[in-house]
Amino acid sequence: MKKLGQRLLIFFVGLPLLVCLIVFFPQKQHLALNILVVLLSSAGALEYAAMLRLKNHGIYPVEAAVFGALGPAAATVQVSFTRSGGIILAAVVFGAAWFLVSRVFSGEKDIEKALERIAGGFSVIVYPGLFLVWIIRMALFPEAAKVILIFLLIVCAGDSTAWASGMVLGRGNRGVVAASPNKSIAGFIGGFIASLLVSLGAVLFFPGIFYSAKLPPLLAGFILGLGTGLAAVLGDLSESVLKRGVNIKDSGTLIPGRGGVLDSIDSIALAAPVFYCLYRLFFF
Repeated sequence: MKKLGQRLLIFFVGLPLLVCLIVFFPQKQHLALNILVVLLSSAGALEYAAMLRLKNHGIYPVEAAVFGALGPAAATVQVSFTRSGGIILAAVVFGAAWFLVSRVFSGEKDIEKALERIAGGFSVIVYPGLFLVWIIRMALFPEAAKVILIFLLIVCAGDSTAWASGMVLGRGNRGVVAASPNKSIAGFIGGFIASLLVSLGAVLFFPGIFYSAKLPPLLAGFILGLGTGLAAVLGDLSESVLKRGVNIKDSGTLIPGRGGVLDSIDSIALAAPVFYCLYRLFFF
């Protein structure tokens, strides 16, 4: 019950604060939101690096914090301060070069672990930071606040409904995915339905920004909701694989009732590039 109360507190307090940040602080192409994404990327990378250290693939925490935020920081510079799009690629190359070159100066014992640490460093640059870059890029869309809110609503509605329907109807149909045995068929179905309803509702209530000239708008909305919802589910399951691989329940303890930062943004991270690409394909 305590965990349920904490989850509800985050839902009724944290989400409204996030909405206010998006709606009332759109200056500089949502600079405030972009900075939040950078901070979440850094925190998520720290948690991911801690998992890697449990398998002797570790990198230093300061490296994780800095290079995990590198992609989103570069994207923020590009989007909010109108710099060249090549800055993101340059930042990623710089980060990769650091992990390669810095290990040249390791001691003899550390050299034996260099390959694992270099591979761990590369992956920390990518996850979750480069996935979250696509939220920052959504700020370039016309009426970006509405688009970003609809994206978050698709993911959060799917996640919350999957949890609720799994709790109520999931007995007897759990264990369909080995990566997360507590997930149920009822939860998956409920989550998909919620994501689809939000996406179709966006087409009906915001035809100005969800109008498609390439497909019938409702069909385009259906594909948007289906693709984003599926990516969100896979993002959640993928993080479950990481945690089960190192035998931990939560990625951290920073967020009451939910665990760590990665536990809260895993669905959002994988869904962001899918939503961005589908929206740009059908509605932009």
